[in-house]
Amino acid sequence: MQTLQHSYHGLSLVFTLNWDRLINIVTLVVALLAGAYVGSLL
Repeated sequence: MQTLQHSYHGLSLVFTLNWDRLINIVTLVVALLAGAYVGSLL
């Protein structure tokens, strides 16, 4: 039971780290697209 609990905690930690990285990548892509759009207007 304890092993299952430890593996679940590790899995949720990995998911949390990947989710944070995914949010960073999406934010970066949106910022680049917004910059390209503003650049095309000028």
